[in-house]
Amino acid sequence: MLIVKIEYASELDFQFILDNDKHISKNLIKRKLKEGEIIVVRNPDNQIIGWLRYGYFWDNIPFMNMLYINEAYRNKGIGKELVRFWEIEMKKKGYDLVMTSSLSNEQAQHFYRKLGYKDSGGLLLDNQALEIIFIKRIY
Repeated sequence: MLIVKIEYASELDFQFILDNDKHISKNLIKRKLKEGEIIVVRNPDNQIIGWLRYGYFWDNIPFMNMLYINEAYRNKGIGKELVRFWEIEMKKKGYDLVMTSSLSNEQAQHFYRKLGYKDSGGLLLDNQALEIIFIKRIY
């Protein structure tokens, strides 16, 4: 398996996140960097090849909002490592439940289920596929 480095993103990673994460505002990126709510994965050349961004559902359940691995690095176990890192960090912070979601027409739903996430509901917005909500107890 490829050796990667997983760590919390820093202010130095701001421009990369801004350029590559099209689902979040500039101001929110800055806040999430300060709060330690973005985790990056780097290749052996120290280049960011993926990231995980999270927040809190109901302000008290860690919710993974974004998981992205560069296409060239997919199917190598890196996403699994990144999610596991996040789960361990959430456990250290005292949480025993984490959440995420995926559109029903995305392959990600199968990935989350393989990692032990359980379907726990859904959200249906106009003109979109069903958003499946997943939960996982972390021990």
